[in-house]
Amino acid sequence: MRIEENRELASLTTLGVGGPARWFVEAESERDVAEAEGWARERRVPLFVLGGGSNLLVADGGFAGLVLRVALKGVSVQDSAAGSGERIYAVAAGEDWDQFVERTVQENCAGLECLAGIPGTVGGTPVQNVGAYGQEVASTIVRVRAFDLQQNTFVDLSADECGFGYRLSRFNSMDKGRFILTAVEYKLSVSGSPCLRYADLQRTFPSGTKPSLREVAEAVRGIRRAKGMVIVEGDSDCRSAGSFFKNPIVAESQVVRIAQVAGADPPCYPAGVDNPGCVKLAAAWLIERAGFSKGYALGRAAISTKHTLALVNLGGATAAEIVALANQIRSAVVERYAIDLEMEPVRIGF
Repeated sequence: MRIEENRELASLTTLGVGGPARWFVEAESERDVAEAEGWARERRVPLFVLGGGSNLLVADGGFAGLVLRVALKGVSVQDSAAGSGERIYAVAAGEDWDQFVERTVQENCAGLECLAGIPGTVGGTPVQNVGAYGQEVASTIVRVRAFDLQQNTFVDLSADECGFGYRLSRFNSMDKGRFILTAVEYKLSVSGSPCLRYADLQRTFPSGTKPSLREVAEAVRGIRRAKGMVIVEGDSDCRSAGSFFKNPIVAESQVVRIAQVAGADPPCYPAGVDNPGCVKLAAAWLIERAGFSKGYALGRAAISTKHTLALVNLGGATAAEIVALANQIRSAVVERYAIDLEMEPVRIGF
């Protein structure tokens, strides 16, 4: 295990802003993870776990602690009981997410095809309960392996023990900072049908068509590319942290009031069984109706020209500029609709 000092972090994030880590280590094994945690604990310095950096905003002053970058690799496959039509993928946390999704599609296993094109690593997917275009990883996760900083040992957690919700898990809520994820197991359906719940996919594949998993995954990548949500070298619209705001969940009774203020009915979606009497609103719609258009800039930070939910670094932006733009948007939405948009990226050093 080699500890580096004053390692810059901006290049390790998709947003590309922020200062250095006081100390930095790359963990390639579970032993490295345990040793790094012990190093930080003995010196009483804060510890932050970094994956693919795709959902992260680092403060301009950097992070005055140890950044542990998870780089564990490996994928193992096991078919479930004969005739079940299910396959278990055990994947190390440092594996590239989109490459793993592509492998499952190539092997004709359904369950993750609508999550193609998402940047980052496997270990980050349970933390945020990553979801897009009608799918969430929670529906496929069987088990998560992690180092428990409270018990100072490795543990295996079932899906039920992960506390999944909309963009939510125990790892980013009640137990935030307690676990370092090292592997995830996914149960997928061999020769299963692709998920076509999302409106854009239904338009691409009208009723009666039977697209393959590969065709759906490629369609999703195309949709994400059009919205600037796929990393393309040299495209400032892709220098983002993905969706910067969560779609808010509100009581159904608020929808009428919002429609009256906006002069139009807001797009609404089911909020899930965990939120009875509620609906999920489109944050992008609220932002646009609050007066912000695609391409709106504040200094070197801007709203993507392709997607209102993405805040981008036009080149040389500071974290302070990104936050100032985000706060300007939030204030306008609160003033107009009395809804406070929640920032989605993890923030460190602030």
